[in-house]
Amino acid sequence: MTAQSTQAPVPAAADAAASGADQEPVHGAEIFVPLNLLKASPRNARKVKHSEASLEGLAASIRAKGVLQPPVVEIERGEDGAPTGAYLVTIGEGRRLALRMLAGRKAIKRNHPVRVTVDTENDAHEISLDENVNREAMHPADQFEAFRRLADERGYGPEEIGARFGVTATVVRQRLRLGAAAPELMAAYRDGALALDQLMAFCVSADQDRQRQVFGQLGEYRPVHAIRRAMTEAKVRADDSRARFVGIEAYEAAGGTVLRDLFTEDGGGWLEDPALLDRLVAEKLAGLAGEVGEREGWKWAEVASDHADVSALGRVYPVAVVRSHEDAESIAALSEEYDALVSGTDAADALSPEADARLEDIDRALQAFGPDFDYAPDAKARAGVMVLLGHDGLARFERGLVRAEDVVETRRPDPEAPEGWTASGEGEGETPPPEPKADEGLAPLSERLVIDLTAHRTMGLRDAVQADANVALAVVVHALAAQVFYPAWGTWTPLQLRLGVTGLEKLAPGVSDGPAGRRVADRLEAWGARLPEQARDLWAVLAPMPPSDLLDLMACCTGVGLHAVRDPHDRKPGALALAETLATVTGLDMTGTWSATAASYFSRVAKARVLEAVTEATTAEEAGRIAGFRKGDMAEAAERLVEGRGWLPAVLRTAQAIDPDAAEPDRDGAPPPQEDAYPFAAE
Repeated sequence: MTAQSTQAPVPAAADAAASGADQEPVHGAEIFVPLNLLKASPRNARKVKHSEASLEGLAASIRAKGVLQPPVVEIERGEDGAPTGAYLVTIGEGRRLALRMLAGRKAIKRNHPVRVTVDTENDAHEISLDENVNREAMHPADQFEAFRRLADERGYGPEEIGARFGVTATVVRQRLRLGAAAPELMAAYRDGALALDQLMAFCVSADQDRQRQVFGQLGEYRPVHAIRRAMTEAKVRADDSRARFVGIEAYEAAGGTVLRDLFTEDGGGWLEDPALLDRLVAEKLAGLAGEVGEREGWKWAEVASDHADVSALGRVYPVAVVRSHEDAESIAALSEEYDALVSGTDAADALSPEADARLEDIDRALQAFGPDFDYAPDAKARAGVMVLLGHDGLARFERGLVRAEDVVETRRPDPEAPEGWTASGEGEGETPPPEPKADEGLAPLSERLVIDLTAHRTMGLRDAVQADANVALAVVVHALAAQVFYPAWGTWTPLQLRLGVTGLEKLAPGVSDGPAGRRVADRLEAWGARLPEQARDLWAVLAPMPPSDLLDLMACCTGVGLHAVRDPHDRKPGALALAETLATVTGLDMTGTWSATAASYFSRVAKARVLEAVTEATTAEEAGRIAGFRKGDMAEAAERLVEGRGWLPAVLRTAQAIDPDAAEPDRDGAPPPQEDAYPFAAE
């Protein structure tokens, strides 16, 4: 529908008046003037240009309903005082510009007749000012309810309403949702007792009964995040790891409903059926476990609830794949050709289509040979794989896990060792090594003499190892690696070095799935692939390693053995002090590993700690704004305020390294440093 269809026919007398053929229009006369004869008045009080959005809205309204209020004009006169035939728009410049916008889009003609009111008595500048000053905008609540009536009574959808008022369908949906708010909320909004952002938070859900309930429960304090949380409790956020893993489409296809948030840019929302979501997660993880178990040939494949299930099991690691001489030569030739094609092309130049196609062929051919490292068939026959959901919404596959009943007992290197003798030589039910057999009628040496002689040999061995740094390094690394990678295989080193590896998952659920935990696991897996499957073969692999590799392996094992947890039942001030020193020496920065959230910190400390954190991360003013919140609301507000600011509690901060050249600070009168800077308290 165009504006022409909404206008009455142009009267001949009015047309004559507009053209100046008859007498000059009198004050208050309504006439029709061609659009191209309407001009902007230099005496218009409004100097700021109309926004593009407001003109679009006017244009849409005019196209749907015509010009509802005729502009007020004055007669344009030439230097001699005679009418020029044009008219200056004193009131309604926005309508004139919207009409010109429609003409530019060929919706109306350039000379489209416009009904106007002539003013020949009032001062043009004053009435223009009056029009803009003495006006009161429609209350948004009235607008919301009016949009709702259009939808209910006229049957208009969001797209049609948007087209009639020059706004997007998304804006219309928001106004329709707000217009459907409970009458009590709308009354509070009209009275100023409820702000627009608070009303929007209530309208996250269209359930008016729930809106009234939350409105009454929150009382005087109604922070937006608290309203939204109360309106969506017992629901799962759309950005939850479970929702991302399953996918919103799959959840909805299974019959789940989503509560959409119409008032956020990302259009997020909440999944309203957590039980269905958990079932879909379990089914998808079980399906992935079954697929990988069957495809890769594991003894078993299961779903893990968390990393604690994984940590409770032993491991086997992939080993280098033994290839035939022909395969090795083919791989080497293809790799050389690939490198030659890449190196022969300037980095600034694109590969030719032929070279690019050849690289793809080579890549496919190399992939056909399989990975360089893989699990041995006998390892897969007694090990399994676990699939668990990561915090990022992706499935994690933990391969090579060995149950206690599937651990292979390793025999002594001595081929004459009796059956039942395990590597550790410790524990009940194990058969001790036999006494040396008599040789040519000679009696065996006494136990006391053997102890004496081997004590001398041990001292000689100490002297020899001390004199050879490379061998000493290999011995230490061997002892560490044997305990880290072969914990169930017993003792395979004469070095009295014990390394405890304490799992942290029970102490802090999810820590293994964090950035640092994944890096630690990746290093262990990379080294596990280079080490033999059986502990008795470990020395033969380590002995020829260059010192640089041994140092890398030692760092990997040493890191796993570190334990700096501050346990009130196990106070170790000396060990913890050294842990602080190690953090400084290594430049540990926990901002890349941990962040303060309501769950990780703020809901677990007193309000004073929360306000202290917000003050340190932002300002005292920001902390003051949330000081009156309830504990749960304060924790969520604090999470948003400190997000992205790198704030850490004191226990996670790393002290800066001390400059050895700096002057010693004067400690006269200062209290000595505390032994334990982090006292314990119940959460």
